[in-house]
Amino acid sequence: GMLITGFILRNVDAINVVRHIEPSWASDLRSMALILILIRAGLGLDATVLRNLGGACLRLTCCPCLVECAAVAVSARLLLGFPWLWGTLLGFVLGAVSPAVVVPSMLWLQSEGLGVDQGIPTLVMAAASFDDVLAITGFGVVLGIVFSKGNLAWNIAKGPLEAVVGLLFGGVVGGLLWFLPSAQSGQRTTLRPVLLLLAGLCVMFAARRVEFGGSGPLGCIAVAFVAAFRWTKDQHGAASASETCALLWEVFQPILFGLIGSEVQIKDVVSDGTLLGLGVLGISLTLRMATSFLVVYGASLSLKERLFVAIAWLPKATVQAAIGPVALDYARNLGADDRTVSLATQVLTVAVLSILVTAPIGAAAIALSAPRLLRRSAKSLDPANGRAVTEPDEEDVNMSVL
Repeated sequence: GMLITGFILRNVDAINVVRHIEPSWASDLRSMALILILIRAGLGLDATVLRNLGGACLRLTCCPCLVECAAVAVSARLLLGFPWLWGTLLGFVLGAVSPAVVVPSMLWLQSEGLGVDQGIPTLVMAAASFDDVLAITGFGVVLGIVFSKGNLAWNIAKGPLEAVVGLLFGGVVGGLLWFLPSAQSGQRTTLRPVLLLLAGLCVMFAARRVEFGGSGPLGCIAVAFVAAFRWTKDQHGAASASETCALLWEVFQPILFGLIGSEVQIKDVVSDGTLLGLGVLGISLTLRMATSFLVVYGASLSLKERLFVAIAWLPKATVQAAIGPVALDYARNLGADDRTVSLATQVLTVAVLSILVTAPIGAAAIALSAPRLLRRSAKSLDPANGRAVTEPDEEDVNMSVL
């Protein structure tokens, strides 16, 4: 519903209010909402489960993304006539899962106690952040080759370096939050969520400032994860931060999805290559889901639970909205030829289609399949500290993104 509302506000001339929003403001608001999502993901990670599922997490991070990228490159060449490099570029655009859809869904699973004993929410949330870094890194490398921007060796090495820097920086900042505010502070419980959010903002925008964009998302998760590791030992320590972030998410959720929907323009969707683009998307998603199902073999999950992981690995939105238009911007700014501009426009069109198709369908599929495919724990759990919580509202169960 929020995506559609944003789409309407962009494309109905009589109420096109989106044109009054500065693109830089929209980008910053999307980043702030993403920071909140990533902090909630960090608070929801279970260190013990993550340690036990490390191998499955790595496989889920790399294999589906790379398989989808290869599938897109081949199908785009056959169906759309893309050169191999442009097909690979499109593959990395489509290869990232959407944390904006997946993380709130996994937090809902934790509150419902669905799949918690098997570690499914932690597995999916942890892998989602690394999956995005892999896709964005691959995109940056191929973009540099296509437009001959920068040193190729540096472009390749920068991705892993960003991941390491993000984890280290986030871990250090999270460690500082063990001691801030001081134990003598009477407002400790109130100040902790504020400091955590400020730390997330600092990490994300500092990474962007030094052009290490891939470090930001991982850094935000690391800040929350490391801070919560200590806070859970205090009474209401991590719980207060989790509750505050949940309340703020109610404010930022419509902003994020409304802005993503507003990125979609009818002229980008209604084009000659739309049906062929849907064909590329269908082929790649089929192979992605099959790969996701296979790579979690050996993680002590049943067939139904592996099927759910494959479904949860479907939605796309945030990353596609962020990097989908980048190639077109480069082509226009560099005064590229008509063929290059046309290819970049098709990349944007398929990215838009992936958002429209997978974000609502993926969110609905997660919400509807979870009670049928996952085992319920003895009691519902608070994602922050594992304590029992009350049942969520019906609105949460319905996943208000729909």
